[in-house]
This record gives sequence, C-alpha cells and structure tokens, in this order.
Amino acid sequence: MAKTYFTLAEANAMLPLVKQELAKLQDIKRRFREKYEELHQLKAYHKQKGGASQVDPYFTLECEMDFLQVEGNAVMQSFELNGIQLKDVDMGLVDFPALLNGEEVLLCWRQGEESVQHYHGLYDGYAGRKKLTGE
Repeated sequence: MAKTYFTLAEANAMLPLVKQELAKLQDIKRRFREKYEELHQLKAYHKQKGGASQVDPYFTLECEMDFLQVEGNAVMQSFELNGIQLKDVDMGLVDFPALLNGEEVLLCWRQGEESVQHYHGLYDGYAGRKKLTGE
C-alpha cells in the first residue's frame, strides 16, 4: 500500500470526520470502562455472597464489553484506512503524514483546536510540536 501524505487543506478537510469518529471512540471507551467497573463490582458481590449459580451472571456484561471492543476496533481501523494516525484517544491527538519542504512530518491536531496548525517530526511527538507558518 502506498504511503498517504496529506496537504494542510486535505488534513483540515478530514477534521469533521475525525471529530465525529474521535467522539464515537471516546464514548465507546467510556462505556467500556463503565461496563468493566460494573463487572468488577458484580464479581466482588458474588465472591462475597458465595454460592454457585447455574446461570453465568457475567455473560451479558462480558458480551457487551466484547461488542464495544469490536466497535472500537472498527473505528480505529477507519482512521488507519484513511491514513490518519490516532495517537491518544483521551487527549484527542491525531497526526496526518505530510511532506513539508521535502521532509516527512506529521501534521498534528488536538481535539478542541479549530484547525490543523502544528506539525512535528516523525519521532518528535506532541512535545516537539511547531507552529505552521504561512497560514
């Protein structure tokens, strides 16, 4: 598969989709944490209560968690198929591979920013962000 590079305009044009998918993924992650906590509490309750049950009391929650995991993986794959790098779900960090003055860089966007306004080297990460000039 050929490497995808984004222009600044293309990266900005992808932001509505990125925002939507990122919000969806954050919601999935939140719901997964809630189900995990519920399962943990249910297991603690059954351990304390003792006694064997003929019905698996965890089955429904575990199935719901499995489904959320599949759903989350599909959203993450959507980013990957579009050539977009999802760096941090909670912070909402997304990178777009690009060429800047003939050098491979990553156009960097963080949730809450109006548009893509920063970039960094391939190995610099978020801490190495630099402001794009000439916008």
